[in-house]
Amino acid sequence: MIIPHHQLDPETLQNLLEEYATRDGTDYGEQEVSLESKVASLRRQLEKKTVVIWFEPGEESVNLILAEDIPGDGDY
Repeated sequence: MIIPHHQLDPETLQNLLEEYATRDGTDYGEQEVSLESKVASLRRQLEKKTVVIWFEPGEESVNLILAEDIPGDGDY
């Protein structure tokens, strides 16, 4: 289920983006990128709808996924 980012409290969205940007295995290449830059990039991707916030009810987990990887018909 897609969670529209604009419906989240700004602090909640910020915390979600920071948590995602600092997860183990999140690779930004050989160059060091600041947390602020990572979060700004994620925000731009959310605004462009290339990335969406995905809630998986069965697992009770939230993740950011590419819009093209949305399970089902992809309408949102």
